[in-house]
Amino acid sequence: MVEQIIEGVSPTRMELLDIRKKLTLAEKGHKLLEEKRDALVEQFFSVIERRNTLSEEIDGALQDAFLSLIQAQMIMGEEKVRELSSFSKELDDLSFKTDNIMGVKIPKIILEDIQPAKPSYDFSTSCAKLDDAQQQFSGILVNLLELADLEGGIKSLAVEIEKTKRRVNVLENTLIPKLYATRKYIEMQLEEREREDFFRRKRIKALMESKKVKT
Repeated sequence: MVEQIIEGVSPTRMELLDIRKKLTLAEKGHKLLEEKRDALVEQFFSVIERRNTLSEEIDGALQDAFLSLIQAQMIMGEEKVRELSSFSKELDDLSFKTDNIMGVKIPKIILEDIQPAKPSYDFSTSCAKLDDAQQQFSGILVNLLELADLEGGIKSLAVEIEKTKRRVNVLENTLIPKLYATRKYIEMQLEEREREDFFRRKRIKALMESKKVKT
């Protein structure tokens, strides 16, 4: 395979110094990007693990909450439970902050500001099982918001990992090989010129010495 060099390059010593500087920078950039990619991948799998764990917890909590709700319906009747549920308060507006993971900005819900909803109905008209269901679903709501946060983080990290991988590949497979090939090309051209100059000087010296002998 023929090595490609950077187009329009001149085989001069100044150009060689410039290529060497660019190669040093490219190799440093490549190393930093590799480190960033590896750190992002590690963080990515850490968030996925947390997401999977939380998802399992939510599934279990939902089963318990629905069981309490069904039992409340059996005690009070579906109509009464539906009537009391209509008094539920809506969730307040959410507040957001921005996390920074290896330069990746990820919006996050401020979960600390979310207070579990308290029952808005008269306890004398309810039953213990409905109260349990209300508390369980309120707790699940906070977990669902955290789960949404984690899903958003996973998507943002996946996009950044892909971008970083592309940059690493461009440096590794295109730019750095071109810089190496260009450096080699310039060095060979300069060496060839030095050899030609050496033989030219040697020839001139030999001619001058032969003229001295004749005189």
